[in-house]
Amino acid sequence: MKRGYRQIEYTSDDPWQLRAACRGPQAYLFFPPNHPERKEDRESRESRAKAICAVCPVLDDCYGFAIDTREAHGIWGGTTEAERRVLLAEVV
Repeated sequence: MKRGYRQIEYTSDDPWQLRAACRGPQAYLFFPPNHPERKEDRESRESRAKAICAVCPVLDDCYGFAIDTREAHGIWGGTTEAERRVLLAEVV
């Protein structure tokens, strides 16, 4: 997955987070648990999180935020930590 990169200026008042589909009881899917996670479980969790991202009205804002802030943890904008590292390496 590769998207065009555009830098966005964010403030703490940005309301996009309030419209994110990941808010609520399913938020746990977007970050690894506090205990060891088997590969199959991680892949399943990430797949379910990405399915939520796919229908999120603020997917592009979230993705831009994750790239701009170099977010190191969790699923953001439909991307994993590893996917963002690759994307950022391509940009630099």
